[in-house]
Amino acid sequence: MTDQLLSWLSAYGLPALFFVLVVASAGVPFPATFLLVAAGSFVAQGELKLWEVCALACAGAVAGDQIGYLVGRYGGRALVLTTTRRFRAADKLARAEALTRRWGGAGVFLSRWLVTLLGPWVNLTSGAARYPWARFFVWDVLGEALWVAIYVTLGKIFSDRVQQLADLLGSLAWVVLGALAALLLGWKLLTYFRDSDAQPPDHSAADARDYADERAA
Repeated sequence: MTDQLLSWLSAYGLPALFFVLVVASAGVPFPATFLLVAAGSFVAQGELKLWEVCALACAGAVAGDQIGYLVGRYGGRALVLTTTRRFRAADKLARAEALTRRWGGAGVFLSRWLVTLLGPWVNLTSGAARYPWARFFVWDVLGEALWVAIYVTLGKIFSDRVQQLADLLGSLAWVVLGALAALLLGWKLLTYFRDSDAQPPDHSAADARDYADERAA
């Protein structure tokens, strides 16, 4: 698949980049991150221009995300589950739903550039949950712009190690997400125990018993 994407990018340039990112962001399992890194390498070699790559890549990714959102919104939960079964991605759907519930718009943002494998599923779940489209669009554009900028720039800098870089960054994303989840859990536990220690003891039950004893006497 990666060799075919490279041949498409070499033969058709920016239109191929735009088309593949639309399709990948809509949910077709294409290695979009690898394609961005490869496009950055093409920029370093002078075959493509940086601003054109960034603009077309961001536009394609955002367009594909909107397709996924609309499918989830107007197709409903049933279509989301059908799509999940077809691609055998129940675990990814569950992770996407958890990310959306916990982080809201920030979850959309994080799934654009940090955990890109969940991006298409977050699109579907956001649409099915009727998350406000305007907010989804803003977070989507911000996240995709950052994603494109990061990977194209890295591909431009490390143009001689495209495949190795794409593999490394794909694994690193899950490590970073796990660390963030652990930090969030630790912060919530610390807040819970601190609030519990600060709460004054409840004397109402003891006072009631004393009052009852006095009346009985």
